[in-house]
Amino acid sequence: MPNLRWEIFPDAQAVAQETVQRIQAAATQAIADRGVFKLVLAGGRTPEVAYKLLAAAALDFSKWAIYYGDERCLPTDDAERNSKMAADAWLDQFQFAGVYPIPAEAGSAAGAAQYAACIEAAMPFDVVLLGIGEDGHTASLFPGQVHDAAELTHAVANAPKPPPDRVSLSAHSLSNTRALIFLITGAGKQTAVQGWKNGQALPVATLDPACGVTILIDAAANQSP
Repeated sequence: MPNLRWEIFPDAQAVAQETVQRIQAAATQAIADRGVFKLVLAGGRTPEVAYKLLAAAALDFSKWAIYYGDERCLPTDDAERNSKMAADAWLDQFQFAGVYPIPAEAGSAAGAAQYAACIEAAMPFDVVLLGIGEDGHTASLFPGQVHDAAELTHAVANAPKPPPDRVSLSAHSLSNTRALIFLITGAGKQTAVQGWKNGQALPVATLDPACGVTILIDAAANQSP
C-alpha cells in the first residue's frame, strides 16, 4: 500500500482553496529547480472550482505545462470533455509553456497512442490531480477493467458511464510524479472512500507513487456511509 495522507476540510470550497495553494507552491519550486512546472489536470466539479481560483489569481503561467489524466472520446468542443471545462474555466485566459490535451476525438486507440508519445518525454510530472468516482474509479480507470500495466496510456472501451470510449493515463504514468493529490468531495463518495480505506481492490488503490498520495477530502465525503 502506498503512503496515504488523509487531510479533512469542511467543504468543497476549502478543498479547492487548499489545492490551489499546493499547486502554487509546487509550481514555484519546480520552476526554480527545473525551469518548468508540469501539471496533470483532473475533470470534475471540485477541480473546476480550483481552476477558476487559479484564473482569479492571475499568476504568470508562462512556465506551466498542462496535461490531462483522461479524456472522453468526444469532439474537441463538447462540453463533456475535460479539456473543454479546463479551457473555459482557466486555460483560455492565459499563455502557458504548453497545453497538451488528449486527442481523444481521434478515437480511443489512436488517441491513446498519440498521447503516450506526448507524455513519455514529459514524465515525471510535478503534480497530478485526481478524483474518485462513486464506484472507486479514477481518471478513466474503472473497476473490473484490465489493462496492460506497462502501458503509458490506455484505450478504454465499454466504460460503465457514458461515453463508453475514453483515453486514460495508466496507473503507472499517473504515479510517475513528484506529487499526487486527490480531491474528494460530497456525500456520494462515502462508499468508495470507505472501500479504499478498507483495502478493497479499487482502481484508486493501484496508484503507488514514490511520493505517496495526498488526499484532500471534505467532511461530507469522509463520513461513514
